[in-house]
Amino acid sequence: MRTYLALLFSGLLFAAPLVAQAEPLDFTEKLDIGISTDEIAITSDFRGADLTIFGAIDGADPGLLAQGKYNIVVALEGPKENTTVRRKERVFGIWINTKSMTFEKVPESYSLSSTRDIETIAPPGDMNNMGIGVDHMPLTPIGFIGDGSNLTEFRDAFRRLRETTGIYQRDPGGVQFISSSLFKASLRLPADVPNGSHIVRAYLFRDGLFVAAKALELRVVKTGLEQAITTAAHEQPFLYGMVAVLLAVITGWLASIVFRRD
Repeated sequence: MRTYLALLFSGLLFAAPLVAQAEPLDFTEKLDIGISTDEIAITSDFRGADLTIFGAIDGADPGLLAQGKYNIVVALEGPKENTTVRRKERVFGIWINTKSMTFEKVPESYSLSSTRDIETIAPPGDMNNMGIGVDHMPLTPIGFIGDGSNLTEFRDAFRRLRETTGIYQRDPGGVQFISSSLFKASLRLPADVPNGSHIVRAYLFRDGLFVAAKALELRVVKTGLEQAITTAAHEQPFLYGMVAVLLAVITGWLASIVFRRD
């Protein structure tokens, strides 16, 4: 009996450090951010805009700061909607859509800045779990996808098309420390940025481990004539359609008079 108790006691002594290591780390650092504006107005001459995010790391370790162990990732996510990607093939000399795949609730726009390439900030698995970055964004298909052999192809096509058009952007090095614990990030909003509620998310990493995150809302709204037309099209579609047809008839009639040959 004594031998059994001694073995049990020694086993608990050896197991104690393993249990302690399995517990989540308790980080003391906190992340605070602010944006240069909380609303972007889209007018007829809108050509895009630059958004500046300022932030600070509270409770940072001076030694780790000096060694460059802290990294920041800032992302601007646009409103989310279902998006369909289509594949065209040449059939009898004509290019037609043959296959398609719809992804559930993906950002209409996405801009990302970081202190360095996010692939070197944290393991890819962690980035996948948090959905940080264009390559790690969750793309969940809707409906029947067969055996799934085309899933990777459509996901790659989606990312390639969004980045080619500038709707999705990434800027490794776009986040810079301006003092020991203060940083500044720059994000670019494209000219065709969708209106609606956007989310600015900032992530803090310490030596490859996720520490904290912060999020703020950014509103992108149309103003002036653009807003009036958008409101009419959504709230009074019948009247909007009648006015559009009337304008088309008047324009055609005036053109026939101006270019009439006597």
